Amino acid sequence: MFTYCVIGILCSITFYMLIPSLITRVIGWGVLRKGSIKKQVAFTFDDGPNPQYTPRLLDLLKLHQVKATFFVLGSQAEQYPELIRRMDQEGHQIGIHNYRHKSNWLMLPSTIRREHLDRSADIIESIVGTRPNYYRPPWGLINLFDFFRSKQYRIALWSLMGGDWSSLNCQTRMKSTLLGGITDGSVVLLHDSGETMGADKHAPYFMLQALDEVLNQLKTRNLKFVRLDEMA
Repeated sequence: MFTYCVIGILCSITFYMLIPSLITRVIGWGVLRKGSIKKQVAFTFDDGPNPQYTPRLLDLLKLHQVKATFFVLGSQAEQYPELIRRMDQEGHQIGIHNYRHKSNWLMLPSTIRREHLDRSADIIESIVGTRPNYYRPPWGLINLFDFFRSKQYRIALWSLMGGDWSSLNCQTRMKSTLLGGITDGSVVLLHDSGETMGADKHAPYFMLQALDEVLNQLKTRNLKFVRLDEMA
């Protein structure tokens, strides 16, 4: 009996967590991971808004005339609505990154829908008047039931990570990672907050420095920087 219980648990974990994440990461099924139009690149920023770094990032994007997509935490949007308004007013797309930065592997589908997706969507809609319909689960970890939300929320992952959760990486490798990895249709993952688990609190400071240099150099490639809903 114990063996059957163990097998049942392992099968449940495999189908609920591992297989959905595997097929989205490896083959991109059911998610937006990379665009198909030449010369388009989408910069995306997770975990904000942050009162210290998001305003600086918005200033930088405005300077370089870049439109981006922000996957915000509902709890942060609730706390800093003025930053959400500014994102919207300056033409950026706003998506959902759960109410708090919790993994979808560790929550029931009803909890994700009620306490994270719908709650965050309500908050964002109350601030800017438009309901978000793009969603990036924290760490990109997807469970089986997330696929059934596609009518309400399009799941968006990424094709290139900047590794900007580390201050050291931002200072030494991020610039070369982005300049060497960005191609037609790239969806770039960066962060405008270092407050989540596993991140360096001061990493966004160095990310902004590296991003400024990257955007200056990318201008020579005649790329168009677009929101995810423009890329899709």
